[in-house]
Amino acid sequence: MSDILPFDRPEFADRVAANQRRLTADLHGSYDFIVCGAGSSGSVVARRLAENPSVRVLLIEAGGSDDMPTVMDPMAWAANLGSANDWGYVTEPNPHLNGRALPLNAGKVVGGGSSINVMVWARGHRSDWDHFAKETGDESWGYDSVLGIYRDIEDWQGRPDPRRRGTGGPLYVQPVPDPGPAAVAMVDAAREIGIPTFASANGEMMEGDGGCAFEDVLIRNGRRNSIFRAFTYPVLDQPNITLLTGTQVTRVIVERGKAVGVEAVREGRRLRFAADREVVLSLGAIQTPALLMRSGIGDEGELRQHEIPAILPLPGVGANLQDHVAFCCIWEYREPIAPRNTGSAATLYWKTDPSLPSPDLLFCQVEFPVPSPETALRGVPAHGWTMFAGLAQPKSRGRVRLRSADPLAAPRIEHSALSDPEDVRAAIAAVDLCRRLGSTRAFDPLVVRESLPGELGPAEMEQFVRDAAVTYWHPTGTARMGRDEMSVVDGKLRVYGIDRLRIADGSVMPRIATGNTMAPCVVIGEKAARAIRAEHGF
Repeated sequence: MSDILPFDRPEFADRVAANQRRLTADLHGSYDFIVCGAGSSGSVVARRLAENPSVRVLLIEAGGSDDMPTVMDPMAWAANLGSANDWGYVTEPNPHLNGRALPLNAGKVVGGGSSINVMVWARGHRSDWDHFAKETGDESWGYDSVLGIYRDIEDWQGRPDPRRRGTGGPLYVQPVPDPGPAAVAMVDAAREIGIPTFASANGEMMEGDGGCAFEDVLIRNGRRNSIFRAFTYPVLDQPNITLLTGTQVTRVIVERGKAVGVEAVREGRRLRFAADREVVLSLGAIQTPALLMRSGIGDEGELRQHEIPAILPLPGVGANLQDHVAFCCIWEYREPIAPRNTGSAATLYWKTDPSLPSPDLLFCQVEFPVPSPETALRGVPAHGWTMFAGLAQPKSRGRVRLRSADPLAAPRIEHSALSDPEDVRAAIAAVDLCRRLGSTRAFDPLVVRESLPGELGPAEMEQFVRDAAVTYWHPTGTARMGRDEMSVVDGKLRVYGIDRLRIADGSVMPRIATGNTMAPCVVIGEKAARAIRAEHGF
């Protein structure tokens, strides 16, 4: 194909493989920068640092290669769930979900979540970024500044919007190609009940009350274009960046208040690497706080419980866990309709109360039935589509804790969805709006009936949302930016009280972004890299 990039060619892949074999066969004891995690933020940080040829970067990733059909084929994303590419987290039983424990899938592969997700590019609402700026006291986190970062990194393929969209950047972003009938009907249904529709789910739509649109996606030439593939892979033929896969970081080494390196486990062997300049944690909202705690940085009571010596008391480590949750409403098709693309092509952001400053609901359409195990018992059609009626700004807060001092033990995840009564009220309102959309004329040609939840009384509807709740797999907030005692990092993403240690991933969000979290995590990676380059003078 004429638009194949140089790093998509077989000869480039061969060069990368040969270079990385050489580098990993001759690992050094020290590097200038160690980036822990090759996900949606870490991939960006590693790339931007390695752009300076005099800087040596070690990028450590617990997972393996992404060069497999389940990752590269956009339609095959679900096959990664529960596979070796998935951390396979399960939350603690939640009394607010009738004692249910939720699967919380997370990418354990280069690219992290961007290698196993549905590739939705959702940039967040104006209010999210302005909130980040307010919490940090740093205007560079505000929407107008972040808009410049988005313009820099995008190679936008849709309708031109020069104020909001950029071209020529590393990230090929396009409107979802050839949306299916259910996606088209969802946009038409929103218009039918008075919700505005837009040409893109980003840009103008996310500066006001919200609306409905087809999604923007990271698909190029019919293949997944993960953040790793867009940012890191094109520089892996360079001699100054080493990608060490299959390696789990177990501890940050801190000496005299300064991060000087990391310990890790690879193929059963314990390794130690020194960082001459900085250590950057990009392990995500579950593993980043767990690593901090295993390193003696966190709540003193939590550390004492596991007999971990406290290097630095930081009570906010692991706290403030947030996640988008959804309540699956399902309709039966009149006849089978094969899913297209990733099986999801339309999204909607709206408000439960018009007086709210920004959308508090997040909907996406899925072109096959997706019940929770509990609601599946109510009856699910063989052929149908699902609307995820979700909470964009949940008020419930959970926590990540250690299960033991074992550095490889999975953390305990207290998800706490629907623990705040306001979230229950919003969940019921979300399902009501979902049912209104599904009963519009726009869906008449496609559906026979509403399968779930159907007409329910108030008590039954509350029971339904507690049984139906599933996660969007967007955990955030567990090492948040801010200026109070529960903050973990400042506006430059530096860990309070520890020099040369920075965090760049979704854990730093003071509140969860309105929408899928991949795009905001890319911005977080860019912000971290720019801060590091400015401080180190390159």
